[in-house]
Amino acid sequence: MPPTLTLKSGTSWTDAWQRCRAVAPEAFRDDRLLNLWNAAWQADGRVLPAVSPVDGTPVAGPPRLDRATARQAVRAALDQHRAWRHIPLPERRARVAATLDALAEHRDLLSLLLVWEIGKPWRLARADVDRAIDGVRWYVDGIDAMLADRAPLDGPVSNIASWNYPMSVLVHAVLVQALAGNAVIAKTPTDGGVACLTLASALAAREGIPVTLVSGSGGELSEALVRAPEVGCVSFVGGRDTGAAVATAVADLGKRHILEQEGLNTWGVWNHSDWDALAAVVPKLFDYGKQRCTAYPRFVVQRQLFDAFLAAYLPAVRTLRVGHPLAVEQPTDPHPRLDFGPVINAAKAKELHDQVAEAVDRGAVPLYRGTPSEARFLPGQDTSAYVQPVTLLNPPRSSPLHHAEPFGPVDTVVLVDTEAELLAAMNASNGALVATLCTDDRATFDRLAPQIRAFKVGHGVPRSRGDRDELFGGLGASWRGAFVGGELLVRAVTRGPAGERLPGNFPEYQLMP
Repeated sequence: MPPTLTLKSGTSWTDAWQRCRAVAPEAFRDDRLLNLWNAAWQADGRVLPAVSPVDGTPVAGPPRLDRATARQAVRAALDQHRAWRHIPLPERRARVAATLDALAEHRDLLSLLLVWEIGKPWRLARADVDRAIDGVRWYVDGIDAMLADRAPLDGPVSNIASWNYPMSVLVHAVLVQALAGNAVIAKTPTDGGVACLTLASALAAREGIPVTLVSGSGGELSEALVRAPEVGCVSFVGGRDTGAAVATAVADLGKRHILEQEGLNTWGVWNHSDWDALAAVVPKLFDYGKQRCTAYPRFVVQRQLFDAFLAAYLPAVRTLRVGHPLAVEQPTDPHPRLDFGPVINAAKAKELHDQVAEAVDRGAVPLYRGTPSEARFLPGQDTSAYVQPVTLLNPPRSSPLHHAEPFGPVDTVVLVDTEAELLAAMNASNGALVATLCTDDRATFDRLAPQIRAFKVGHGVPRSRGDRDELFGGLGASWRGAFVGGELLVRAVTRGPAGERLPGNFPEYQLMP
């Protein structure tokens, strides 16, 4: 029998909340969170109940603003922007650096909040915090050259991001945007991360960073956060449906924008023989249950290699460790090393279970299913948000699993016989952020890679979003607007010479204001 597990000492949600109230009492009031706008923490908004995906524990819900209050917040952010843009760069740099020091001081608390709010295993939660801190430090060190002959925008940058990387995507972007001379607005994701973002924003606000943090539904707040004339740039990370509406709005207004949207990232296998390398990377591809914009949920495999592929893939996927991110055998044990915990909520888990069942009913062949008995759970805990790894062969074309990113631990395998079929299957979603092609012949890779509709294509290795000096974007429907990464992230949120064209997915005629 597996050992009986218990919660690691000092890691309960109550422990985390009490620590937040001690660190930032201005933002954490009794049993609720506050919004931050007009340079003050506001006890407004309608607080919605929320539970942790980890085990159903009640956690702090977002204080959702109405449309009128959001408009007030954006107007106040413009006033902050007009003052901040004239702050000398050395002072901006010093304030951002002080914020990074504060984030580093409270690294473990920020990580613990990520565990409870979005279900990240401890290792990945700490990596999210560290990537934010280390990434922004790189910009602090090199910002002088990046801002040569450039100026802040005419209005604040509005950030709308998904819940999966609150620190290394959203906080990272906000601090770089502020370093470049802009006031910043951030909407807390609807599905989680609000307490982590509140703590990070409190630490930034104490150092004088002009940050606005608000909660609310996308439909209610989009008029203010996307369409308001005060907004100088819109930065969006999320799904294609919402992203398409944002793209339409910013195109109509001629507003500067950075829109990262989902795509079906694919891993092709063609004339390949290094199966040990493939087996070694498979578990890493399941980090955080594939709830990442650069996850690889689709393998496109040459039919004559299918048996060798399975011989490498199946033993690797059987090694995955799933469970409660804070469950240990003894309260003082180290944090468990897991590949992933829950998905973001029980509704998402049900959606994935339903999609898998429907695909099988319509002809997909199950190749692998993990079992709950192999997972690490506390006695009697709520497991409604957990999905064990699943692999399906040839999902039917009518299934969402055929053409869309599942955003969960569900792999699909498609078999092909020709290079044309390989490319068609790898391009099923009209554009992606990343892709990989495993082939022994470099000439074959060089010939096929340019025909794969992904922004980054790896030769036998996974590609990632990248930080610092690595360019990032997407092709097709996976991206709209300016590309980012390194100096381009700064260029995307500053004004350069008249008539400047920013690299990115824009209509050919579009110049950036």
